[in-house]
Amino acid sequence: MSINFAFALTLLSQTSSRATRVVLTLYALNLGAEPLAIGGLAATFSVLPMLLSWPLGRLSDYYGPRWLLIFGAAGGVLGMALPYFWPGLLALFVAAAMNGLSAGFFNVSMQNLVGLLSAPHDRARNFSNFSLMNSVASFIGPLLAGLAIDYSGYTDACLYILLSYLLSVAMLAFGSAALPKGARTNSDAGAGIREILADPKVWKVLAASSLVQSGQDMFQFYMPVYAHGIGLSAAAIGVVLAMSAAAGFVVRLVMPRLLAWRHEDAVLAYAFYLSAVSFLLVPFFNSVVMLSLLSFAFGLGNGCGQPITMLLTFSNSAEGRSGEALGLRSTVNHLTRVIGPVLFGYVASATGLSVVFWINGLMLGAAGMFSRTGSVDRDTRNH
Repeated sequence: MSINFAFALTLLSQTSSRATRVVLTLYALNLGAEPLAIGGLAATFSVLPMLLSWPLGRLSDYYGPRWLLIFGAAGGVLGMALPYFWPGLLALFVAAAMNGLSAGFFNVSMQNLVGLLSAPHDRARNFSNFSLMNSVASFIGPLLAGLAIDYSGYTDACLYILLSYLLSVAMLAFGSAALPKGARTNSDAGAGIREILADPKVWKVLAASSLVQSGQDMFQFYMPVYAHGIGLSAAAIGVVLAMSAAAGFVVRLVMPRLLAWRHEDAVLAYAFYLSAVSFLLVPFFNSVVMLSLLSFAFGLGNGCGQPITMLLTFSNSAEGRSGEALGLRSTVNHLTRVIGPVLFGYVASATGLSVVFWINGLMLGAAGMFSRTGSVDRDTRNH
């Protein structure tokens, strides 16, 4: 199985997923949803992945990724069919849950697949390229979502995303037979989550990963709310969000060189600092140009964190348990995604959106200090 198949499938599936989040968020705003409801919608995307990512990681280790990926693509199709055929806020929440389930199947399986298809000396480059595909998808998805809404309306935009998920199903139907099989045996059955968490290096990686994810989600969900509130069009909002993805693409192009130049803890620290400054400055501007520049700066910072923590998780996992470790990472990330939007939804309703951006900026700044002390393990080159 070529690593390029994994990259192509990642690009297609993640473009659909990113577009879904933007369409459902803006659709909910169009239906009159308040910030608290938007926070609830954001959390809904992550409830099922939070509950299922670790078990799905174990299944990926035992049985391989093929059927998990097929189920994930099919879940995306079913999810977007709901708001197309039965428009309404309830349908949006169900679609968000289905999209989250689809992402849960896809993300853990694809991350593990990239690691399994990589030799140790190629692992950093391949995880960086995998993240590049996510960056391209994060650029294309919001941009297409905004254009589809402006020119075709919300329900037709849901149909377009449904069709893109069907392309993933077709790709898997014809090209997934050669995917790696499961590698674990029954002797692994007694190993549990406590054994993984007993390693302090895992705790450190999970903490960094959850903070990276929190920053990403708060930006992706509350930047559209802020931009909508100051009167920007859906297409303009798509451009602002796409700039973050473009920056993520740029920084991941040079990620292998960055990791060769500086240790992971230093790169993470600078990334957190840049993301923090970007968050803190958002409420002071209301033009598309300035918000796009801040979005680009945020993307440069946040784009470093995800591939580094993914690489660290795979490299520090026990033999034959990489899927489980990546599933645990995804579980912690989605726990953050469930709690964070609801919590900050209350904050936004009580104090306004500016406070949400400032609090998140301070959190990311603190995360930079945490990373700078060497809290994240530096050995990513040996499994």
